[in-house]
Amino acid sequence: MSELKTEVRDGVYWLRLNRPDRRNAWSAASGAAMTEALLRAESDPEVRCVVVTGEGDAFCAGVDLRDGFERTPAGGPDLHGMHRRHFVPTILGLRTLPLPVITAVNGPAVGFGASLAMAGDFLVMAESAFLRLAFVSLGLNPDSGGTHMLPALVGRQRATEIAMLGESVTAARAVDWGIAHRAVPDGELEAAVGELAARLAAGPSRAYAAIKRAFNAGERPSLAEQLELEGELVHSLAGTHDFAEGVSSFLERRPAKFEGR
Repeated sequence: MSELKTEVRDGVYWLRLNRPDRRNAWSAASGAAMTEALLRAESDPEVRCVVVTGEGDAFCAGVDLRDGFERTPAGGPDLHGMHRRHFVPTILGLRTLPLPVITAVNGPAVGFGASLAMAGDFLVMAESAFLRLAFVSLGLNPDSGGTHMLPALVGRQRATEIAMLGESVTAARAVDWGIAHRAVPDGELEAAVGELAARLAAGPSRAYAAIKRAFNAGERPSLAEQLELEGELVHSLAGTHDFAEGVSSFLERRPAKFEGR
């Protein structure tokens, strides 16, 4: 089964994360499939807008911890390498794609899923959906652009609250705080996103590309620089007791006992 369902319809390229049994948790294969899809989106003249959503009742539950971790030559978790290989290409690909991107959050968007949701130019949420930067529950800092995009959207104080407390942000609050473009009733999400996508697909694509390029150029530090810093920081935490405890507690479905070491 493909980890990404793709369909071009009336100029709109629908990309559906397709691991519903894992709540669309992100894997190396997911990253490879998304990279391939984004390359097609940029090269296919029929594609004028991209929609990213999830199959089933979740948008993306974050990185699939049950897949384990790739290892460094020294034997430790290679979080920096995994970040570069499997997460960064998707986030940078969405942000630099010279086409409008809508992220249609149909359910929980957790950890990497929250960063993925924020990487869209328009973030539309089902009313029951929520965002959660759950990295802190694993003893990690947010990555995949979360530390770059979130403060820009909500300001430092609210970003700190979301990142350090790791609590869920409802669709209504996401709209109120400027994270999401719009929240719609659950049963109306696809129709609402389809209507917005159709409008964008019929619009001036080159102007949209120029807007994205100008906005990206105005960001300091750049997203690429911040992604590299995130990878360095998250890797520096890979050898801590708290990271090991966070992963164990998640897999064992119990509260973590962090010790600050």
